[in-house]
This record gives sequence, C-alpha cells and structure tokens, in this order.
Amino acid sequence: MLALASGNAAGSRMRYSLFSLLREALNGQAGWPAAWRDALPRAHYDIVVIGGGGHGLSTAFYLAQEHGITNVAVLEKGWLGSGNIGRNTTIIRSNYGEPGNTPFYEHSMQLWEGLEQALNYNAMVSQRGVLNLYHTDGQRDAYARRGNAMRLHGIDAELLDRARVQELCPFLAFEDARFPVAGGLLQRRGGTARHDAVAWGYARAASTLGVDIIQNCEVTGFDIVQGRVRGVQTTRGPIAAGKVGMAVAGNTSHVAAMADLRLPIESHVLQAFVSEGIKPVIPNVVTFGAGHFYISQSDKGGLVFGGDIDGYNSYAQRGNLPTVEDVCESGMAMMPMLGRLRILRSWGGIMDMSMDGSPIIDRTPLEGLYLNAGWCYGGFKATPASGWCFAHLLATDRSHPVASAYRLDRFATGLVIDEKGAGAQPNLH
Repeated sequence: MLALASGNAAGSRMRYSLFSLLREALNGQAGWPAAWRDALPRAHYDIVVIGGGGHGLSTAFYLAQEHGITNVAVLEKGWLGSGNIGRNTTIIRSNYGEPGNTPFYEHSMQLWEGLEQALNYNAMVSQRGVLNLYHTDGQRDAYARRGNAMRLHGIDAELLDRARVQELCPFLAFEDARFPVAGGLLQRRGGTARHDAVAWGYARAASTLGVDIIQNCEVTGFDIVQGRVRGVQTTRGPIAAGKVGMAVAGNTSHVAAMADLRLPIESHVLQAFVSEGIKPVIPNVVTFGAGHFYISQSDKGGLVFGGDIDGYNSYAQRGNLPTVEDVCESGMAMMPMLGRLRILRSWGGIMDMSMDGSPIIDRTPLEGLYLNAGWCYGGFKATPASGWCFAHLLATDRSHPVASAYRLDRFATGLVIDEKGAGAQPNLH
C-alpha cells in the first residue's frame, strides 16, 4: 500500500470495483496506481493538519468532501499510519452513557456503517457485536442505566442474563471462577475495523480530492505573529497556513509546548497483544467486567486483546512486563482457555489521557490554532466523527453539535464529562 512520490500532481481517481479487480487479475496486477500521492510541501496552505494518523487524515478528507476546502496539507513526522491508528485493538462501538459522549460516538458509529462506500475502500468493518460482561448486581444496574441512556438516544442496547450470554459465548467462566459471569450489555452494531485499512482508505480518498499528504515532515515550531499562528516550522522547511489543527494524540503536550500551551492531559503507553492463530472461537468483542480486559478474534485467527495503560507517563511505543502480566491475569479470569495460547507479539500506542477521560475538540487561546486531543481509550472508534467534527470546527470556527461538550475550558468551568467516574486522574481513565 506504499504510495509513490509524485510531487503535487492530481491523485488517482481509479475506483475499486469488481470490474477493476477482474481486469487487474488478468493484467498480472500491473495496472494499479499508487493509493495516494506522497506530496512535496508547498509554501502555503489554507489549512495545515499536524498528524497523519486516523484523526488527521479523516479531518483532511471531510474538509475536502464536506466543506470543499482542498488546499490542505497533512503533516506526518514518520510514515503514514505509524502512530496509534496502527497500534490499537480495532474496536468500534457507541455504548457510552454520558450526554456529552453518547451523541458523538453514535455519530461515529453511523459514519463507520457507511465508511467503505464513502471512501471506496475495504476497511473491513465487521459489526460482530460488543458484549460488556457484568459480574455483580451493582454492575448489572449500572449497565441497565447505560443501556437505557443509549436507547433514549436511539442506540441499540440489550441487557442479557447469564443464560443468554452463555448461549452466545459458552467459553467464558460462568461457574467455579473468581468472578463468575452473571450477564452482559450487548451492542450488536459494534464490532471491529481493520486499523491500517482505515488509514489507507482515508489517505487515498483525501489525496484523490486534492489534499497533500506529506510524510517524514516533523513540526519543530510554530510561526506566531501578534498572537496568531501563521504557519509551522518543519524538518522540510517552513509552511505558511491560514489555520493549523493539531491531531497528534500522545504527542499533543509536546507539540503544544512549542506554542507555549499547557494542556490538561498526560501521555501514557497502552499495550495491545495478539496470540497465535486458532480456529474461530470468539464471535464478537468481549470485555471483562471485573477488570480492564477486552478481546476479539482477527480474520487470521489471532486473538487480539488489551487492558490497562502502563502506570507511568511515557512517550515510548512499548510497554513493561507487569502490565503484560496484569492483562493476561484478567484474560485468564474471564476465559481460562487463554492459558493454552502463545502470545505472538505486542505493541504500544501513546495515549493522550485527559483529566476527565473525554476528548477535546476546540479552538486554543492562540488564534488560528485548533486542538483535537485527549482521546484516552476512545481514539480509534472515534476516528470518523473526530475528523468530521474537527473539519467542521476548522472550516466554520464553530463546534459541531455532537461535539459541543468537548470544550477546552470545561476543566476550568467544571463542566467535565467523567464517563468512567474516576475523577480528575488521567491515569485512571
């Protein structure tokens, strides 16, 4: 899927279809053009988006598609998709309960449902269902409340008793376990998507509409004149811009510091794991109610799972062994059969953990500089709506209605969105 360098020429407009697949099969697969242009930076853009991950690429695509703004550059310090968009467990869902989050993540879910048609790209969206297990009466009541909140917003939710969960997932620990499964909350529209394909699809679609995707272009500073951001300094030279949007996930504090901004977020590593491939056994996404653990099965048969972030701040895309042990213990408590599998590999993504566990999509105190950050555990599933709402903010200078609660000043006003109810402790979200 690597793109060929082609300056700033128009992007490929070949549509993927059954006809094109058959034609290239007969042609020895020799006629496929580059998926996107690896563009050279120009001197000026209407909008520069810092970050070539899912949120930055989706922002650029929706700026072009929904607002007609195509003089846009996406700056990526490494290769496209080298950050969190390719370092997650691929889960998509909209089973949130807080008023500030529920409409946003449902908007994202709806965009996921039409994403492949919108991008003309197979993102392998699989609505296999997301099942959140509960183990106590208190958890049951909490999930009933969340499910009711979801249904009041028109979102599908089903509260299952133990018998129905056992019918769906007979491999779980229902008896003679430390935390016997008592039931679960099921969102059937949730599921997974192929993380790399999401990045490639957005990059291809944005490039086709005229957006410049510039790789190996690290931002080293901001050009600020009389309190307004006029552009950025990069390792490939200065780039002027009418507006600049930051969508750099765990590196947000580092980049914002270049503009003398201090933000209410911390950076932590979140590890993910994949096992050796086995025959199909897990039909959906399952999360553990007595600990932080979530698991699904990939198309290649590997079990993909994760848990808590590592317990200290870090910018390293790797984790430590105590967290590996903690995640595996939770997995064994939920489904003991995991003990017979070997872990093939693990990886880490840098999470920008906000003080209340919910994101920020807002203007900054510096005119011309806009912020998309604080995604905690919700970054991948938010990819479409994050780009949609950030593009709306950049284009109109107004918050999109479904993201109106994601203000930067909510930490000063007290209007926080504490979905997990853990208080102002970023490492607990």
